[in-house]
Amino acid sequence: MKSLFKFWKNNRSLIVFIALMSVFRSAVADWYEVPTGSMQPTIQEGDRILTDKMAYDLRIPFTHISLLKLNDPKTGDIIVFDSQAADNRLIKRVIGVPGDSVALENNELIINGKKLTYAYQQSNTDSFDKIEDLNGHKHSIRVAHSPSRLSGFAEVIIPDGYYLAMGDNRDNSADSRVIGLIPRQELLGKANRVIVSLDYDDYYLPRKDRILKVLN
Repeated sequence: MKSLFKFWKNNRSLIVFIALMSVFRSAVADWYEVPTGSMQPTIQEGDRILTDKMAYDLRIPFTHISLLKLNDPKTGDIIVFDSQAADNRLIKRVIGVPGDSVALENNELIINGKKLTYAYQQSNTDSFDKIEDLNGHKHSIRVAHSPSRLSGFAEVIIPDGYYLAMGDNRDNSADSRVIGLIPRQELLGKANRVIVSLDYDDYYLPRKDRILKVLN
């Protein structure tokens, strides 16, 4: 007992700091390392993403229990969530909110009966990038030259408490087309910006152009 008291006395500042930082990361804000290219070109592999954990709910730290609903995800938001279906933490873009009808034809979205507009951006070796106007929220998406089985689905009506989310790399993303709609209680927060990005193909050196980059 004396040894524990001595340890506390000698290290209490560090212990309190670690405890407060853990609570902060659990309930207020955290960073998320992106291991895959499912959100390219918006998010790159190696990005560390700042996540606002109070964007939608005030939660009990270290739990998914909401004390107060602060807001609801909006179309175009980039969300981080713990997916039970995928058994993994994922980051995707909200495409459909409760009450919306959503369909996909040849990698072009139809929301509430209206086809979105697209503008060509640039071509890559196996894919090309387009600007998608998601009900006023313009952002880049990536589409394969040879469309995959993910390039289309029949109309879905989003029920209360669920969201349809997709990766910006449309032919290379295990999203709602694979794991189903996202229950609201799985949300962890909203991704706002890149804190730092490490280039896995260049000795993990930071990408200077992505430091504190705001996500669209």
